[in-house]
Amino acid sequence: MAEQETNCIFCKIIRNEEPSEKIYEDDDVTCIKDINPASTHHYLILSNKHICNAKTLKPEDSDLFDKIVATVDIISEKLNLNPASTRTGFHWPPFNTVNHLHLHVISPIEKMTIIKSVMFKSNSYWFVSTDYVKSRLEKSKL
Repeated sequence: MAEQETNCIFCKIIRNEEPSEKIYEDDDVTCIKDINPASTHHYLILSNKHICNAKTLKPEDSDLFDKIVATVDIISEKLNLNPASTRTGFHWPPFNTVNHLHLHVISPIEKMTIIKSVMFKSNSYWFVSTDYVKSRLEKSKL
């Protein structure tokens, strides 16, 4: 099992010590339904390895990051999500609520309330794209 924290709620969910609705899991990632959904479909793709957040990713986490992003396609296909109406991203510290790396997958974005639209606003100071995180990872390799 990947490195985990004893008291982290997401680590406990991965270990089946806390309830959740799992959508997908493999050796590297676990996808669960968000308990406070922003739209009809709202999922969290968790790293099975405990990493605090997207800002703390290191170059050696690049393959895991790529696996998290690739899992979006698996979830989208499994649940028949429309890519044009789906938003993905990471809350950027200090705006994250759980200190465990997780990618939000939200669809359809048209059904989000105004408040949720602000919370999950693309490429804002508090919610960043996978491309932004990937570019930071690439820069840190130099």
